[in-house]
Amino acid sequence: MPPLANRFDFIRLMLAAGVFVYHGVAIGTAVPFGGAELALAQLADISIQGFFIVSGVLVAGSLDRASGLDDYAGKRIRRLYPAYAAVILVPALISLLLTWDIGGVASYLGANLVFLNFLSPSLPGLFEDNRFTAVNGALWTLKIEVLFYLVLPLILFVLNRMKALWWVGIIALYLGGELWAHFVPQLGPELYGAELGRQLPGQMAFFAMGIALWKASPGIQSRWRAMALCGTALLGATFLHPALEPLRAFALAGVIGAVAWAPGPKLNVARFGDVSYGLYITHFPILQALAAAGLATSLGLAGFFALATALTLAASLALWHLVEKPALRPSSHYRRVAAET
Repeated sequence: MPPLANRFDFIRLMLAAGVFVYHGVAIGTAVPFGGAELALAQLADISIQGFFIVSGVLVAGSLDRASGLDDYAGKRIRRLYPAYAAVILVPALISLLLTWDIGGVASYLGANLVFLNFLSPSLPGLFEDNRFTAVNGALWTLKIEVLFYLVLPLILFVLNRMKALWWVGIIALYLGGELWAHFVPQLGPELYGAELGRQLPGQMAFFAMGIALWKASPGIQSRWRAMALCGTALLGATFLHPALEPLRAFALAGVIGAVAWAPGPKLNVARFGDVSYGLYITHFPILQALAAAGLATSLGLAGFFALATALTLAASLALWHLVEKPALRPSSHYRRVAAET
């Protein structure tokens, strides 16, 4: 099915900004675990979950339009990996020049270049005295994205074979994801179980709702009011009682669909460059570097945020023009949107 006019680029940018704001407070605040940080942690969770829904919509559409699995894989690799590799290699080079710790840098590169960030999150000589020592604490979601890219062709193959039971398959994916997220943390050691519970099976409800939005988009685009009303009400309710939390993916999908397809200006935020991905993957090390330089204390939180915002936007634009855009095919949606006036 052809793509519909939407605001998904705007939504992705807002979701990336939500994660940035949370990390800015968590890294720059003088009082860890204060009220603002705890409240913004929920914003970051919602933002990441929203990312997974939007990814489900866009990547399912990308696979549907692809001429084959090789075409689909090529588009995914071009969009994700060059920029990702850049944000891994740059701090690794800085660490090597500062410490000449070849073993430590090699360990970091070996783990992070294949998305296993949790195996080696830190680099020698970087951020060792910060509250968080990880170079880029935002990258844990990327391995989930990659795993989703890998399993999506199988998911759609099975769903299409189910024909009239297509939606039963989506419900099964949703329920399976929620059951994993609920029960796996209870089976293992506290920290290990919680970490495993938030990996791909535990996030599948959000991807499944993205796939559902893609499938239903021709018929529900005009029903944005109902999606906005029901989605917002239900999303608020999921924060009021833990028993309603499993409905969050369904509720958030309604809100995202309403924002994407409501009438009005399409808000081409990618006109000068599609910086949402760059914003997401560059902001954490920039915040860490500013904090390590003592600027969170000397500038205050407001000044720290202002400087971090300017540097992150500059880095995101540079990443788009120097790495992301050149790696994309001329026919890429992201190139075409960035070229619109």
